[in-house]
Amino acid sequence: MNKNQVDTLIELYSKISKHSNYQVLPSSLSALLGDNSLKIKSRNENERLEYILKNISINNKSILDIGANTGFFTFELINSDVAKIVVYEGNKAHADFIQYASELLNVSHKLDVNSSFYDFTDIPKEEKIDITLLLNVLHHVGSDYANLSDSISEAKKLILESINHMSSVTKTLVLQVGFNLHGDIKKPLFSGGTKKEMIDFIAEGTSRYWEINSIGIAESVNNSITYCNLNESNIERNDKLGEFLNRPIFIMTSKMS
Repeated sequence: MNKNQVDTLIELYSKISKHSNYQVLPSSLSALLGDNSLKIKSRNENERLEYILKNISINNKSILDIGANTGFFTFELINSDVAKIVVYEGNKAHADFIQYASELLNVSHKLDVNSSFYDFTDIPKEEKIDITLLLNVLHHVGSDYANLSDSISEAKKLILESINHMSSVTKTLVLQVGFNLHGDIKKPLFSGGTKKEMIDFIAEGTSRYWEINSIGIAESVNNSITYCNLNESNIERNDKLGEFLNRPIFIMTSKMS
């Protein structure tokens, strides 16, 4: 990779938007780009990926990454034995970053990048995707995608409709949702802001369409973050971790054949 290519990647990564500098670099790009003074705020991507891979086999699987941002999960998974990855990313600079990086890393043949927001009403004609990553997207309904007022009840309805729609699209869903509509603490989706409220909301609202296989909860262990399966102690909200790390990871299997 020459200096011009490195500079192009850095420029695309650094373009300012609401969701810029949202992910760490995947290992394949970090090794090539080094530090380069990029402003990156980690949201424990490696720890979340570790939990996901403990609970899902990705060998020879097709993957859909909705709201891929700059592609951390896409690039970490594409280096494994996946069949293909389809990406939807509505931020053009981020989508361009993924496409350009995939070409430089010689993995573009396994990757289909769509510079657009995913249509949660579309019924694809092809076979079901094996695994879909839907990480921290749905609470942006009405802001990043879809027309919606600031109605909390309407937003929650659309969130459930989107999750349940995906049961006809994918066999396995990896889901994370924020506690606040559009990320605004003045617009809480759950009055108490607890993990139990969110878990009950997802479990009850999707029970006809999905079976929840596991729920990952972030815990601080020896001053580092690790995701553990839900239990009686970690279901309690831990404000010391911040809002993001209180978001459960749901791994779900479609009931729709």
